[in-house]
Amino acid sequence: MLHFPRLLISFCFCSYLTCFLLACNTDQRKASANNQDSAQQPWLLPFVKQDAVNPIMQPGNLTFKCPIRGMTVKWENKNVYNPAVAVKNDTLFMLYRAQDSAGCSRIGLAKSTDGIHFTREPSPVLYPDNDQYKVYEWPGGCEDPRLAEDSAGNYYLTYTAFDGKFARLMLATSTDLYHWKKLGPAFKEEEYAAMWSKSGSIISTYANNRIVASKVNGSYYMFWGDKYIWLASSPDLIHWTVLQNDNAHSTDYDSLYSKYNVSKLKIAVPTRKGKFDCDLVESGPPAMLTDKGILLIYNGRNNSATGDTSLPEGTYTVSQVLLDKDDPSKIIDRMNTYFMKPEQPYEFSGEVNNVCFAEGLAFYKNKWWLYYGTADSKIAVAVKN
Repeated sequence: MLHFPRLLISFCFCSYLTCFLLACNTDQRKASANNQDSAQQPWLLPFVKQDAVNPIMQPGNLTFKCPIRGMTVKWENKNVYNPAVAVKNDTLFMLYRAQDSAGCSRIGLAKSTDGIHFTREPSPVLYPDNDQYKVYEWPGGCEDPRLAEDSAGNYYLTYTAFDGKFARLMLATSTDLYHWKKLGPAFKEEEYAAMWSKSGSIISTYANNRIVASKVNGSYYMFWGDKYIWLASSPDLIHWTVLQNDNAHSTDYDSLYSKYNVSKLKIAVPTRKGKFDCDLVESGPPAMLTDKGILLIYNGRNNSATGDTSLPEGTYTVSQVLLDKDDPSKIIDRMNTYFMKPEQPYEFSGEVNNVCFAEGLAFYKNKWWLYYGTADSKIAVAVKN
């Protein structure tokens, strides 16, 4: 057995201890810097897909007597996707789009006490009927709900009516999430009454598990649109006015919108060439009013020729943008890439392939729950602790 001088052993131990402490301090500084970066960055991240349980909702066999067809249909047996959510009395409620075999969409209601397992109501709660709105909603149906409430607890739903040719942004209200009163098209000005419109995301405050529509400089604001994201304002969440630029500018617009002189419309979030959102941008859940600004989770569609070459043609991904809390048309910051993309078989293949489409967000049981449609066919969830 070898014996080292006592002094040499002491020197080696001190050197080791010094290196160990320096390494610990370095790790602590790195951790502190990372924590500071996380605290300073404006994004609501990270979200982790719950792959062990996804998709959390799939098509079912519930039946309902369609008042227009006069016959019983399996109203959600083709696809379920693109949900909105709200928390009430410690229960998470989901309003989701469901399609029957003929392709007609209706909005169903489900509830959960854990954010994952949902019990569905047997009949849809919003659907085409023999009413004054049938001209907008039949035969395509009622699509893609987004949900906020006011300070008194009244719920305001934006949804898309599809008549088979045109999509129009519509409004409905409820006091209990089960019974809805339709209010008709969101934009009633003659200039925009017939214009393709959808995807209304009302700026809201997320607090005490509620999503409460909140005014900015005395007015409510809503992001809308599915080519660019435009703006509308309202004094009461019912009467909405499309915002326009002070000076109309000339830009190359998609032919779907060109006849409506959309160069006048105030664009809040444009598409970006060379990126995942080059072809289309569309609002996600209700925009979140924070101290740092207005945080909007949005969906982007890719065009391989002019966008992200690593993504398949037409891929929908999810990203975030931060806008000025005093001027919702002014972008402060924007993520350079997406934080969610199709990765699982049920996200790759379905009614529309390669789609992750976020539409429902809630703070529930001390977690953020982001609900999204997968390939326009099923519903999945991602969670941020």
